[in-house]
Amino acid sequence: MAQQYAWRDLLTGLLEGRDLSVSEATWAMREVMEGRATPSQLAGFLVGLRAKGETVDEIVGFRDAILEAALPLPVPADALDIVGTGGDRYGTVNVSTMASIVAAATGIPVVKHGNKAASSRSGSSDVLGALGVDLTLDPDGVARVLREAGITFAFAAAFHPGFRHAGPTRSELGIPTVFNFLGPLCNPARAEANAVGVASLDRVPLITGVFRTRGATALVFRGDDGLDELTTTGHSRIWEISLGDIHEHDLDPRDLGIPIVGIEALLGGEPADNAATVRRTLDGEPGAVRDIVLLNAAAGIVAYRLWQDAAQAQRPILDRLAEARDLAAEAVDSGAARGTLGRWVEATAR
Repeated sequence: MAQQYAWRDLLTGLLEGRDLSVSEATWAMREVMEGRATPSQLAGFLVGLRAKGETVDEIVGFRDAILEAALPLPVPADALDIVGTGGDRYGTVNVSTMASIVAAATGIPVVKHGNKAASSRSGSSDVLGALGVDLTLDPDGVARVLREAGITFAFAAAFHPGFRHAGPTRSELGIPTVFNFLGPLCNPARAEANAVGVASLDRVPLITGVFRTRGATALVFRGDDGLDELTTTGHSRIWEISLGDIHEHDLDPRDLGIPIVGIEALLGGEPADNAATVRRTLDGEPGAVRDIVLLNAAAGIVAYRLWQDAAQAQRPILDRLAEARDLAAEAVDSGAARGTLGRWVEATAR
């Protein structure tokens, strides 16, 4: 039987600066996901956590409860997720969405997990809808699409119905809360390989810590410009997690032959505008968008290969990224990436 706690005790502890155990955090998030927490309890909890500062154990507990409450997704865990936390406020094109399609075109099974835009005009689900991908499939349909197209999308709002209980309180609070970065950690596919962009530097230790605690394989990265991608406006930092170890790297895109650009070259627009950018990029249009998409697809490929063979971590990451970027470029230039998008749209229409 699950351990029982009381909101009064947990909230008092947060006010006193006490960290929650994994068990306490799991209980609290379970109360939220199942609709038993009152708006006042939830508001106090979210504000108390934010004021104290979240810990890895707390995020692990929240993640466990969210995945426990998620709709089951019947797909093999042998999959990759390329995702960003959002929150960088730039409103760039949908880099992780395009990178996911390109990575899938190299033969890697991709289960992308995402939602509607939170800090930009076009989130992953928005642009995919504009491209013709049906996002209303049930879990069996989502799994079928993966088998048929090599890529599929798990819409967070559909797979995590318990989130609806927190929505009104989060909106009323109007401040960032722990929910803002839990999404990339809660893919219902439980993908074994992860490439995760993080906008807030102070969140990196939490996200890398969760992956390490759970024995996952991941590349976590952040542009020095604050992008939740491997950026091409300057340097990026990469945290490579495998077998419980974390290795940090610095990446200058010029070392891969990628020119530095201004952020304005990467800005997006409405879903229809970004969908047109996706099509042009997958058709092979050269330029800054292609460069950043290939770079982030390469990060996904490196993460997947690392999951397949942990010894890859012994090789220079620049060499691995260069090899993966070449694969990604071939997937675009051969038409494979464009074909993958076409099959994805067709599979969701059946």
